[in-house]
Amino acid sequence: AMELVPLRGIAAASRLASRATMGQDYQAIVAMSEAGEDAWLSRQFETPAGFHDPIVTDLIQRLSAGEFAALEAQNPNIQAAFSRLAWWQRAINSEDQLRQRVALALSEIFVVSDSLNALARYPYALSNYYDMLLDNAFGNFRDLLLDVTLHPSMGVYLSHINNAKADPEANTFPDENYAREVMQLFSIGLFELNPDGTEKLDADGNPVPTYDNDDIREFARVFTGLSFGGQNRQFGSRGVDFRAPMAMFEAYHDDGEKTLLRGQQVPAGQPGMSDIDAAVDNLFNHPNVGPFIGRQLIQRLVMSNPSPAYVERVTAAFDGVDGSPRGDMKAVLAAILLDPEARSVPDPEGTGGKLREPLLRVVATLRQLGVSSPDGFYANSGFFVQDQIQQHPLSAPSVFNFFQPGFRPAGEVAEAGLVAPEFQITNSGTVVSISNMVDAAVFGGFVNDLRAAPFQQASLDLSDYLALAEDPDALVERLDLVFTYQTLSDQTREVLLDALEQIDDPETRVQAAIYWLLISPDYAVEL
Repeated sequence: AMELVPLRGIAAASRLASRATMGQDYQAIVAMSEAGEDAWLSRQFETPAGFHDPIVTDLIQRLSAGEFAALEAQNPNIQAAFSRLAWWQRAINSEDQLRQRVALALSEIFVVSDSLNALARYPYALSNYYDMLLDNAFGNFRDLLLDVTLHPSMGVYLSHINNAKADPEANTFPDENYAREVMQLFSIGLFELNPDGTEKLDADGNPVPTYDNDDIREFARVFTGLSFGGQNRQFGSRGVDFRAPMAMFEAYHDDGEKTLLRGQQVPAGQPGMSDIDAAVDNLFNHPNVGPFIGRQLIQRLVMSNPSPAYVERVTAAFDGVDGSPRGDMKAVLAAILLDPEARSVPDPEGTGGKLREPLLRVVATLRQLGVSSPDGFYANSGFFVQDQIQQHPLSAPSVFNFFQPGFRPAGEVAEAGLVAPEFQITNSGTVVSISNMVDAAVFGGFVNDLRAAPFQQASLDLSDYLALAEDPDALVERLDLVFTYQTLSDQTREVLLDALEQIDDPETRVQAAIYWLLISPDYAVEL
């Protein structure tokens, strides 16, 4: 077994900030270091959630009051941007940084997307779905799975809303879309797993499927009878109340006996919601959930290729081996972020680390450089960002997210049998685009895309770094600590220092140092 030496002090806090927040500036990192990683985590678990719906409500009220007249004249569909505006405002300004970060990770597992126009045009459809993820981020996975199942945005996206029981005479049968994806993507995966995430093999050495087409059909029968909740309920409604869970309409629910995974029988004649509860319990209690979901959360927060031992420790936390309830998200997140492998000194030659998601590079840069607006509202729709980096929250091209957990880029990574999910949206175009975005932000001050009244232009605050401009060594040291937690390679450091010596103007020197570091491989790869 490899010896794991923990990273300590302010560098350890900086790395935790990189994984567990949307990005922290120097002062916040120092405060994290003084508190200690365990204590900081505990405080974040108790920090109230910064929900998105209230921001959307405020924006809708301001729209109706005529504050957005000029913007609405240019874009009659301005409401479609409100959930995006809420996301950026919370990502930049909310105190519950761990919760916001975990919700982003969950949104890349339990995918819904504004690529579907039926969701894009209703601002609460996505803000309320994200609030549901925020609400469950520190709760229990069982509740999360049920809330995902009953959220109308998921019902619309994976088409189990208005899903009626079979009518053989009319040759209609329940939609199987959600029934398939709730198993394949949201709970247990395609193949039986050991607690360490490795696949179980049959006598012939082949992986063992977790479900088959009969199971999909049985689960599809469970998810019948659901339609929009809220007021004026009726089955088949195309109503747009995305803030109430879907309601059950018994007349359209298949109330026959059903057989779930591992032979569990659901009796005939019970209420539809009892069937759904039974199905959620059936999935939640499957031994695959801990390693399947745990490994993906490790990938989103810490590293692309966790060791089997790391995955097994997270599975034990999910299973409640230490006495916590099965599915306790706080226990799972603590196990992920405070694991010895997560805390160990980075090895540039090892298989740890991951490529930073383009979106997280953008958000962290803004937060670490103190972005703010005069009125306190950071007005960014994210449309420009998405156009440049091919990524935006709740905007994936399909239910399979922007990238898949098992993606292997051709070359050394694939040859070594490793995965690197984020490389699926990394190409020559996006690499150049993110460099151009950093350039525009640092040198040009372009840091938000809605700057017409009633919104205001935001700006960066480089004062901390300008104070170090006359000492290139101290400047690079500070940047290394904040952005790369003292993992900057000797080669990159030397290149930076040599280049900075050629620049006389203090502001330009600081801007150049930040720009070069942010486009370096040292920053792109999070060790």
